[in-house]
Amino acid sequence: MTDPTASDLIGAEPIVIWGSGAIGGTIGGYLRRAGREVLFVDVVPEHVDEISAGRLRIDGPVDQFTTGGAAVTPEAMSARYPLILLAVKAHHTEAATRALLPFLTEDGAVVSCQNGLNELVIAEIVGRERTIGAFVNFGADYQEPGRITYGVRGAVVVGELDGSSTPRIRALHETLRLFEPAAVMTDNIFGYLWGKASYGGILKASALTNDTISAFIVDVRRRPLIVALVREILSVASAEKVTPLGFDGFDPAAFLRNDHAAIDASIATLAAYNNGTGKPRSGIWRDLAIRKRQTDVTAQLAPVQAAAWRHGIATPLVDRLVQLIQAIEAGRREIGTELADELGGLVPAT
Repeated sequence: MTDPTASDLIGAEPIVIWGSGAIGGTIGGYLRRAGREVLFVDVVPEHVDEISAGRLRIDGPVDQFTTGGAAVTPEAMSARYPLILLAVKAHHTEAATRALLPFLTEDGAVVSCQNGLNELVIAEIVGRERTIGAFVNFGADYQEPGRITYGVRGAVVVGELDGSSTPRIRALHETLRLFEPAAVMTDNIFGYLWGKASYGGILKASALTNDTISAFIVDVRRRPLIVALVREILSVASAEKVTPLGFDGFDPAAFLRNDHAAIDASIATLAAYNNGTGKPRSGIWRDLAIRKRQTDVTAQLAPVQAAAWRHGIATPLVDRLVQLIQAIEAGRREIGTELADELGGLVPAT
């Protein structure tokens, strides 16, 4: 790609964090602690007030500190900025991107620090050349205004959508290393995003129950469902000619090969990774069981379903998973093991 003329401004300040909850608040808090100037943007006025007052508290087993900085609601935004890290839920991506667009410089960039294939939505609005891909797998939960629990470290990856190495992606990589020293710069960002989409299928299925992620993963009754669901999503990635990449113990190549020994090893590593953390359950489960609000499952899996439709690939497990989550959101079904049993019942006997 042709690097935008303001590529070197990726290192400029302030860095705008649009959506300062679990993901954005944690990253922004670390950047502030490292001395970078950050402008936090969030729709919750009480959260904005706490951050402005210097009372953004990061707690949990990974780290504990208090910081803060300039913070506003979207309505109070002004000026234009070269770098905006978007960290809202997937189903808020379109609205948030349209809201931030007037505040992005012509040669600036939006970085999708989210779960899902949201880069596709962002690029449609701001332009592909102003969109940077990012993959995050660390675990954090927004607890209340001014407080975020950082439960477990995880992979952080950035890359240009076309895989090129540019000054702006190198500068962004160095910036994110202030948060996660092991952050990766990649030429295959969609490989990580599709890898997360398939691993995310496990997390979404676990949210049908009250089990912890680790307990769900090691439950032998769930093994056929886990394997079939991951392979179903990976089949779509393959049709898209994407090579999914692994992270934090997840090995998509093992699932693609249907290598049972390697799958067992991957699942054991994933169980260990998720065991004993400050985030034992997924954010999806938390939205359903604690916050009683709509999840972003439908939005996260919509690009998978759309790609499957384009390639003529059936995705019965993904489709039913979305339906079950929607039923919980609407109050028609309740979280419980019977929902996972129902989804698992769609897996052909082997």
